[in-house]
Amino acid sequence: MHRDYRKWHSPALHREMELLIFGHAGARVLVFPTSKGKYYEWEDRKMMDALWEPLERGFIQLYCVDSVDAESWYNWGAHPGYRGWRQTEYENYLLHEVLPLSWHLNPNPFLITTGASFGAYHAVDFALRHPELVGRVLGMSGFYNVENWTDGYREGEVYYHSPCLYLKNEWDSQRIEQLRKIDLILTTAWDDPIRYSTDALSQALWDKNIWHAKRVWDGWAHDWPWWQKQIKLYLGGHD
Repeated sequence: MHRDYRKWHSPALHREMELLIFGHAGARVLVFPTSKGKYYEWEDRKMMDALWEPLERGFIQLYCVDSVDAESWYNWGAHPGYRGWRQTEYENYLLHEVLPLSWHLNPNPFLITTGASFGAYHAVDFALRHPELVGRVLGMSGFYNVENWTDGYREGEVYYHSPCLYLKNEWDSQRIEQLRKIDLILTTAWDDPIRYSTDALSQALWDKNIWHAKRVWDGWAHDWPWWQKQIKLYLGGHD
């Protein structure tokens, strides 16, 4: 399996950033780690083993990015407004640095975003804010309202990075049509303690007549063994 390590000083984030690329061709997949996770998390957690066949056959190419969660939503000592702005800087890093790299290496026009737990939040937020760029989203066991990280503060960039908030007030017909074109898959489980967040996002999407698939698994299903099965099924195309 093709594996490529990249590192550079990010102009958007004013710090060194690292990422790993897996695969040689196919749909480009932007992969987000869990809370405060690292770019090598999916490799360490054997997610590449679950996706070995589509990676080897050139169906998908993964771009596993690093997080700045400790500087944004988990930066408890900073004002929520700053934390939301740091998230916007992270988004600019993705838009103006990571995606251009992916286009340079791989001309495939189809982009997928995915992640588990807090990574699912990043995947969904990015896609909903930029539906013109994203063809499919797979959010696994996600949490989609960052107010829990800001003690209810919802002004400025906090609001605009909280899908459960901004979707309710989305009335731009062109943007809603773009959102309806995304193949959006949300997974959760009957016993997942944050299942309510997936339910809330799902309801916000249905309220705007945005079709999506919500898949509720048996048991707890908020851990890597389940996410390996889900990524293989919903992204790799195999049961």
